[in-house]
Amino acid sequence: MQKLNLPLKISLFILTLVLVFYSIIQARNFLYPLAFGLLISYLLFPVVNFLEHHKFPRILAILVTILSSVILLAAAFFLFYKQLAVMFDDFDSIKQKANQNIEVFQQYLNKNFGVNDNGLEKFLKKQGQNLFGNGNGQLKKAFQTTTGTVFKIFIMPVYVFLFLFYRTKFAYFILKVVNNDFKPAAIKILREISTVASRYMGGVLVVVLILCVLNSTGLLIIGVKHALLLGIISAFFNFIPYFGTLMGGAVPLLFVLLTTSDPLTLSFRIVILFVIIQFIENNILTPNIVGGNVRINPFFIIVGLVLGAMIWGIPGMLVTVPVLAILRIIFVNIEKTKPVAFLLGPKGTSKHSITYNKVKNFFRINKKDN
Repeated sequence: MQKLNLPLKISLFILTLVLVFYSIIQARNFLYPLAFGLLISYLLFPVVNFLEHHKFPRILAILVTILSSVILLAAAFFLFYKQLAVMFDDFDSIKQKANQNIEVFQQYLNKNFGVNDNGLEKFLKKQGQNLFGNGNGQLKKAFQTTTGTVFKIFIMPVYVFLFLFYRTKFAYFILKVVNNDFKPAAIKILREISTVASRYMGGVLVVVLILCVLNSTGLLIIGVKHALLLGIISAFFNFIPYFGTLMGGAVPLLFVLLTTSDPLTLSFRIVILFVIIQFIENNILTPNIVGGNVRINPFFIIVGLVLGAMIWGIPGMLVTVPVLAILRIIFVNIEKTKPVAFLLGPKGTSKHSITYNKVKNFFRINKKDN
């Protein structure tokens, strides 16, 4: 058989890639509940495994774990809904204050920069009216969209049940498919994926719960209204790496700018608060709770987040890091794909990283030179 030339190989590779991504996009409503079901299965697996080791039958262990999780989730959503209902009750006053702040902002632009554009003011007021309308605005639509996404994910506990119940069968299937020479590597891959995914999902969940408390407490101390609701919303953005804190901090910042009498002072406090919280999250919470379970190059995490958002939106961003971690584990255990695993991993740039010892040595050298 004649070998394909390089241009044809590249063309076929690009065509295959396009078809794969097109299929993933078209089947997103079917695939991302499955993906979340798998990730939730890894999150609940340590509990199920613990119960099974204490003489619980597998079915009972899974049912107890899923039902307990559903009860906790329902309680959390009830709390969230109650706080949201309080905000909905204040919508008229919030909308009025937002229009006043927009007028003040337009007057400031006119006075200091000579910008006298009524079209801008009308546009901002229209967006504020849509955002804080009578329950039919963008905020309600956004909440309904988010609720619909969560509903699609958690309305299918059967996925979680089946993944947990048939996990051994799936593992045996993979071992039957691969060659005998590759079986030790396959067993290692399955174990590493289970360990990394479980620890990552559990660690991130703990970090987000801690941030719910920190964000809400901080916003309450600095005097932001609806601090509990805004703190919870801000914390849940931290399921998205790198962009999460920025996106989460923008929520109370935008709310304060539109709805308070002294937006500049409160905005400054919010910025300082989230700088402190980000420092705590990046240097204390995540390293000690999540740890080094996911060793992925930040460049590919950011690229993956952008690509995930293009494919599945917010659900795509949520599954990006676990998917990259699983791919890296697979690649690092296959000889031909080890270069790809090296590219995905953080190794190879340690001499260029900034550490405490490097900074200390840098200043010592400068002192000696002086």
